[in-house]
Amino acid sequence: MNTLIFLIAHEPLASALRECALHVFADCASDLCALDVQADAPPDQTLEHARDLLQDCGKRPVLVLTDLFGATPCNVARRLAEALAHARLVTGVNLPMLLRAVSYRAETLDLLVQRAVVGGTQGVMQVAVGAPEPGMPLP
Repeated sequence: MNTLIFLIAHEPLASALRECALHVFADCASDLCALDVQADAPPDQTLEHARDLLQDCGKRPVLVLTDLFGATPCNVARRLAEALAHARLVTGVNLPMLLRAVSYRAETLDLLVQRAVVGGTQGVMQVAVGAPEPGMPLP
């Protein structure tokens, strides 16, 4: 049974990340859910919306990925994850983290968390940039 990956982030990040993942892994739609948190939405209303989205997941393990620790999406995600029997929460979501999680969604929840965090951290790096090529305009 695949883990459900639930993205909760500031609007429009959750949906945008989901669309990027579907671009790479077209078969993951049923394992990937997204909730964009609007700036003026009350946290309790957002939590109810998140619960509604998860109603059909049954007893599947859930990996909740959120964007920013301490912000409303993370606070809602924490309350949601605490209420689920088999859930983990990781904050600081980025595309490399999400793609790694999707790639390994059939593994155990604990191993999936490790792989997602490693994917997210390894995806952040400085890239050496040389001199612009002749004829290329400068920014």
